[in-house]
Amino acid sequence: MNAGETTDGARQAGRRDAWAGGPRGRAETYDAVILAGGAARRFGGTDKPGALVGGRPLIVRVADAVADASRTIIVGPVRPGMEAVFVHEDPPGSGPVPALRAGLQIVVAPRVVLLAADLPFLTQPVVAGLLAHRNAVLVDAEGRDQWLTGAWHTDTLRSALESYRGASLRGLLHPLRPVRVAAADHWTDCDTPADLARAEERLT
Repeated sequence: MNAGETTDGARQAGRRDAWAGGPRGRAETYDAVILAGGAARRFGGTDKPGALVGGRPLIVRVADAVADASRTIIVGPVRPGMEAVFVHEDPPGSGPVPALRAGLQIVVAPRVVLLAADLPFLTQPVVAGLLAHRNAVLVDAEGRDQWLTGAWHTDTLRSALESYRGASLRGLLHPLRPVRVAAADHWTDCDTPADLARAEERLT
């Protein structure tokens, strides 16, 4: 399947600065870019985005949290039944910066939410809390910036990518001086099977 192609049923359509607590008003529409093409080595090389937590695949949970996006773009293998535009970086699996470049090429909204595919506790209120700021990144309970959970002004992100030659998302995004939005204390992604098990325990 070529970049930009959809599945048959798909539609194109310090933690001190802020809190990802609830929806706030916003005038601008946004697109969502979900990076789902990594090798998942710490997960045993299995299909991490498709792993079930609370009876639902991780990537479906993430997509549901951005259900009000104008367009959801998934950078990774096509997943039949998901309403999204699927693209891939070249070569596949080459890292988050090339994946972001591939996804951002077809973003048309003035704002973009950049997400990993392994976020079991992502919700629409968390996304709204990020979108309340021009550029924002989620910060976990240990004060670590979660560069794959953020909201950005599309033109700002495109301009930064044009001149960036590095491989690190932090190197790309940190200079944009995003607002650091505090996550709930139980926030986690699922890098390992143990992370998945803890998320499953909390959600069931």
